[in-house]
Formats: sequence, structure tokens, C-alpha cells
Amino acid sequence: MRYRFSSGPRETLVYATYYAPHGRLRLYSVAAELSQRYLMPTDLLIGIIGAEGSGKSTLIKGLFPGLELTNDDDGINVQPTPLLHFQPDDPFSGHTFHIDIRYESAFHQIYEIVEAVNSAITRGRRVIIEHFDLLYGALGYNAQVLIGIGEEIIVARPTMFGPFPKSIKSIVHRTIKFRRMAHSAEDIVNSILRRDHPYLLPSSHSDVKQGFVINFHHKPDIDLAELERKALEVIAQDVPISPVGEDRITIGDCAMPCTGTRTHVTSSGKIDNFRLIKEFKYDPIAKEYLLIGLIGRKTIVGFEDMVDVSRLDK
Repeated sequence: MRYRFSSGPRETLVYATYYAPHGRLRLYSVAAELSQRYLMPTDLLIGIIGAEGSGKSTLIKGLFPGLELTNDDDGINVQPTPLLHFQPDDPFSGHTFHIDIRYESAFHQIYEIVEAVNSAITRGRRVIIEHFDLLYGALGYNAQVLIGIGEEIIVARPTMFGPFPKSIKSIVHRTIKFRRMAHSAEDIVNSILRRDHPYLLPSSHSDVKQGFVINFHHKPDIDLAELERKALEVIAQDVPISPVGEDRITIGDCAMPCTGTRTHVTSSGKIDNFRLIKEFKYDPIAKEYLLIGLIGRKTIVGFEDMVDVSRLDK
């Protein structure tokens, strides 16, 4: 049976943005929320956009629990790409397929991938395309839902006026450096807290633009100016920050747990303009004290240009 695309009931969504958390479990949680809010059973073509190490695969796992990914993030190709072997008449063929265009284009011609995508979605199958921006031109039409991940997660349901993959790619590739710097600075501060205040146990971690938040149930007895000075010393030493196994990193000689090992700068010296807010902010609703760190400088990234209808008036 040939399937017709449905525009779904949410055409008024231009785009939504969410903080992209630094850790794997928090990213899973946000992805599950996005799935509930924005994805419909009739969404057959979903495009994922983001730089290497931005968390695209983790995001997809959170959006579609149980879906086996076919790319090579862990150095092992877990299975041949089922989409490229899709047989419409096979009653046991899958319903949801994943394909990483950057990875598969090393082994297949783009036209082969385009044919496979068209064959699947016209028969009512769902295809999740990682690095959708690399296929958009050859495919000739946009995804029903575009999700980009950089410093933020952008969710869009494009119309003929956009957003288009190029504009989302421009933003997420430009802002991923802030997430890497913020995550690295957060782990440097955490490593100092673990060393100098081992009795302190943060209740949770949360997010702020171009920075990080560490939450405590009780107000810690910490000199924040001194903590900032120690973190700046580590940054000035420009020590390497490296993943060690699945859930650990090293910052120089210091090893520590981390569930987002790929989302870091390669060395501490690449963290720009780190500073701590010099007082704990109290959240009266959560009844928590917030340690807030910031990085980088104020930057206009161009969200307002994602859907620029004024281009038509020329």
C-alpha cells in the first residue's frame, strides 16, 4: 500500500528549544519528553542534525527506546543497515529504521540510500535519518520533524517555508562548543569538590545557557572565589580531557565518572571565560542551593533566522 504523508495536527509549531543536558541519563529523560510532546504515529521521516559527539545517538535512543542504531559510534557496526535490505513484501520487515548518512555514505551511493528511504516511507515505514542535512539535497524534500542538538535541542515541524536542515545545522554546529566548554568546566569543578570536599553530595545537576548548575539540598560551606581560582588553575594548565571507557574521563591525571564522555573540549585550555557566580542562589520551590558556573561570551546564534519568510519578498 502506498502511504501518503500526513502533516499532522501541529502545523503551528515553528520550533521549540530545550537545554541539551550534559549527562546521558538526563539526555534520555529530555528525549522521552520530546517524544511524548512532538512525535506522532504518522511522522514517518524524522531528521536528526548535529556535530560529531553532540549526543545524536543518545538522543535517538531516548526518543525511540529499543531501536537498534546502525552507526559506528562505539567502533563496532552492530548490524547491517536493515533499511537498505527492506523488502516491502516481507511481512517480517521492520516498521522503524535508523540510518546514519555520514556513516553509510562510505559504503553506499547516495542514490541507493534515497531509493531505500523513499521505498520505506511510501509503504508506511518510519525512517530516522542521522545527519539528515547530508541527504536533504538528494532526497528533495524535508523531514516531517527535524531535531537538532548543539548547546540546545531544537525541535521543528517544517513547513514549505522552513526551517530547513541547513539553518538548523548552522546553529547547532556553532553552539556545540559552548556545551563542550560548559560540561568540561562542570567536571573540573566537580573534580575539585570531590577532592577538597568529599562529604558534599550534590542532589542533582541542571542547566543554564552557556554554563552549568550543581544543586545542593543544604548550603555548602565553600569559598566560591577560592573554588573558582582552583578551577582557573586547571584551565590555565591546559591539561588533556579524555574519555576512559564508557563512563569515565580523565582531566590531566585525575580520573572521575562521567556519563557524557564525548561532549568535552580536548583540553582544559579551550574553556573560554570561565567564572562562578560568587553566591549560592536559593530555589525556594525546590528548596535547593545552586552553584552556577558560566563560560564563553554572549553570542547571537540566529534562531530568528531559521524561518525567514522575508527572503521570499525579493
